[in-house]
Amino acid sequence: MNHGQMSNPAQPEDHRQEGTTVADDRFPRALSDTGPSPAPARAESPVDGPTQLVPRALIDGLDGTTGTPSERVADNSVGDVAVSVWTTAQTSPAAQRKGRYTPESTAHPAKMLPAVAAHAIAHYTEPGDLVLDPMCGIGTTLVEALHAGRRAVGIEYEPHWVDVARANLALAHDAGVQHEGRVFHGDARQIASLLPPEYVGQAALVVTSPPYGPSTHGQVSVAPGAGVQKYHHLYGNTLDRGNLANIGHHRLLAGFTRILAGLTTYLRPGGHIAITIRPWREHAELIDLPSQILACGLHAGLIPVERCVALLARAAEHDLVARGSFFQRDFIRKQREAGLPLHLISHEDVLIFRTALRRSAGSGISTDRQDSRQFLTSRARHTENLRGESGVSESWAA
Repeated sequence: MNHGQMSNPAQPEDHRQEGTTVADDRFPRALSDTGPSPAPARAESPVDGPTQLVPRALIDGLDGTTGTPSERVADNSVGDVAVSVWTTAQTSPAAQRKGRYTPESTAHPAKMLPAVAAHAIAHYTEPGDLVLDPMCGIGTTLVEALHAGRRAVGIEYEPHWVDVARANLALAHDAGVQHEGRVFHGDARQIASLLPPEYVGQAALVVTSPPYGPSTHGQVSVAPGAGVQKYHHLYGNTLDRGNLANIGHHRLLAGFTRILAGLTTYLRPGGHIAITIRPWREHAELIDLPSQILACGLHAGLIPVERCVALLARAAEHDLVARGSFFQRDFIRKQREAGLPLHLISHEDVLIFRTALRRSAGSGISTDRQDSRQFLTSRARHTENLRGESGVSESWAA
């Protein structure tokens, strides 16, 4: 899924002491579809439930692969408690892909962690639902959806990765998975001409990620006299200007906005879009891509409901164990030697949007623009406060 890499790796879970109160996230905190309403007299509505204690047993019993409660701690006293920090790197990427992905999958320069896709699928869909990825790469979202008992459909621009994704789906079917999985070749900006009408209004969830172009690191080899050499760090032909990974930053954002807008036709009312994004550094300056993608979603008419963190590092007893690449670690080491105290980026943001809970009179899904404007206004006020206090600025997509 034309995913990206940058100067960062892993990150773990939120270690709270037993008895710490957190918001009850059993229901997505969606912004209202009908505009602002008075505060409820009771804090027990599905949208804004009460705070509750998170038992230590739940934290200790989180599944190391998906960050979900294991069967031994799932009981009526705990319930399906959702937290905004996903422990998705308790095992290495290679271990997560072992047996489910072909060896050719390793060559993709920006693969999504299977546990990230699996976590989103488990929390925003039900068995039998349709999961969609418009930039599916090697098919990580699709494979994890099939193994979770969901149907899956994807789009991929590069012909080579289309073949790899289809091979991974075939591997899932060889393992006994019966659900449908399909990959279509083409540019997701033209989604209406790529997906058959049977998928209109059917998807419960989209899981995807924007491409990162030249910020991807790929893999590294060291040969005597040849120094450090990168390989498997390109999506495809760098001269292909039709590939979003090869165009400028602003054109990438415009193209991604167009993709998000096109997805609304294929999502059912109240369907969710989960976008994984990592920031990256250019000349030691952090590029806040997550906030820019948030703006893309708002411009596409989607309603933002959550901003989560997917860890790319293992959560140990008292700290995080980073899984940084050679280039990430080398970059941080050089910056520290130069006197700039940078750290490895050990997580990626996960932005959750949804469509409106109702359809318009036409065939499309009607989203409430007022909710989006209120969200943008709130973010703008927060940014202005930050600027006034510390000179921090926040960039937004045009």
